[in-house]
Order: sequence, then structure tokens, then C-alpha cells
Amino acid sequence: MSLPRYAAGRLLLGLGQVAGITTIVFVLTEALPGDAAVVIAGDHPDPARIAAIRAHLDLDRPAWQRYLDWLTDLIRGDLGVSLISQRPIVERLADSAGATLLLAAVTLLALVPLAIALGMLAARREGGRLDRVVSAVSVALYAVPEFALAILLIAVFGVQLGWLPPTAFGADLLARPSVLVLPLLVLLARPICTISRLTRAGMLDALRGEHVRHARRLGITGSRLWLRHALPGALAPVVQQLARTTDWLLGGVIVVEAVFVIPGLGTALVDAVSTRDIPSVQALCVLVAVTTVVVNLAADLVAFRLAPRIGAVR
Repeated sequence: MSLPRYAAGRLLLGLGQVAGITTIVFVLTEALPGDAAVVIAGDHPDPARIAAIRAHLDLDRPAWQRYLDWLTDLIRGDLGVSLISQRPIVERLADSAGATLLLAAVTLLALVPLAIALGMLAARREGGRLDRVVSAVSVALYAVPEFALAILLIAVFGVQLGWLPPTAFGADLLARPSVLVLPLLVLLARPICTISRLTRAGMLDALRGEHVRHARRLGITGSRLWLRHALPGALAPVVQQLARTTDWLLGGVIVVEAVFVIPGLGTALVDAVSTRDIPSVQALCVLVAVTTVVVNLAADLVAFRLAPRIGAVR
């Protein structure tokens, strides 16, 4: 199977996934308890006012009609208007996406070189002290939930020692980068364990491969053997794991953003659910779904290029 043919198949599958997810998102948001018109009407709602709000927001129309209208607007790129703020949802997403994108970018920039280098060092010293330490620390860190690690770091470095800001409340993330240090450590903890272990396993598998043995017979050794012949084959599963990590980050890490008071997409989603702002919830869920499909498509294409046996049998 050629790369263009594989890409076309994955793209069609991705479009089908997005179509299915949009339907599921609409059905689930319709099933949320409560009434948005009652929320907008205030603490002492008047029945006539609630009815007027429902009519104004088209909430009195059948669900299937609202679904078709919503789907048509999505195809045109119109995400709708927030029920609570009456602002275009695109503006709300633009306000919230900056913090999440910044946090995700900083995390990935630190994660990729650190995890791959750590995995290669562990593979080079297979069974040695470093390898055992990396394995033990990886298991220990992976077992700690994000919220528990976040609270621990805040208590030690933010409150007791006072070295770093405990939260990002009211802070400009670009003007005061120190507020990103603790969230960055929390976000790195699990992915660096997973990716370093995948890199180690991939390197050990690649070093036993026929192409690496052939390179050794040609006299290629040292860093050139590791970087040019073993590493590309080891990176295929790493790339796919990085895609899942990127999707996790761009989707808005709700727990981390909530603990450190970062106004990102995760916080926006929690606010939208709590106020029953259905159009905002739908738009955020669709955004996460599309991000997942696009990121995983890109990762599958890279993995197919690095190791075609993963994408298809030649």
C-alpha cells in the first residue's frame, strides 16, 4: 500500500469519526439535566420570561431540527453564539485557546528531547543501574494522579518554600513565565515516563533488527548507528504516543487548568457545562474531536513513513 492511498483511507475514516462524534455530542448535550432558559432567567424566573427566552434561543423547536441547523452551521464554520454571554463562541474559544496552546507547546518542547534522550540512555545501558532507576521512577510517577501531584508541588514549592507562584490567577502567562513551571512539571510527569519507556523498547527492538545488523557488518558503529539506523525505526510508536499526548494537551487538561487557575479550554468547558451553555459545550467537544482526528492522522502518516509495516503490509 502506497502512502497516498493509506492517507486517503485514513482521511475518509477520520471524516466518518468526526461525523459520528458530532451526532453523539449533540445527543449527549441534549440529555444534560437542567434548562438553559431557567439559568439565563436568574434565581427567581418568571414562567413567561422563561418561555420568551426559550423561543428566542429556539429551544422550543424539535431537537432534530436544531441538530440539522447546527450541523449546517458547523459545515459553514459557524460555531454559534453562547447562550450565557451572547458572544460568538469563536471569540470565547480564541480567548481560551491561547493559554492551552502555550501550555501544550511548552510541554511538548520539553517532553520530546528529554523523553527520547532518557529512553536512548536506558537502552544503551540495558539492565544497568540507570535503566533500573528509569523504570522504577517511571512506574512511581505514572501511578500518581495529576491532581495529587499538582497539590503536592503547590504545597511544597508554592506555599512552603515560596520559590514559584502556586497558581496563575490573574497573571499574564507570557509576561510571567514562572507561573508555568509547576503546571509544566505536572504535565510532563506521565508522558515522559511513557515515551521514554517506548523509546527504550523501540531502540532495543531496532538494534536487534536485520538492517542494524547489516549496518554493523558494514562497520557502522557508535552514534551514527544509533541515530541514523536504529532511532528512525524506534520512533514509530513514539510518534503515535506523542499524538495521543498532543491531543490530551490541546483538548484542555481540565484538572491541571482547574488546580492552577489557568483560563484555557478545559476551564471554558467546565464553565460551559456548569452553566448549561449547550452551544459552547458542543463547540468545544467538536473542537476536541477534530483535533484528535487531525493529530492522530498526522501521527499515523509519520509512523507509516518511518515503519510501513505498522500502517500496512507491503
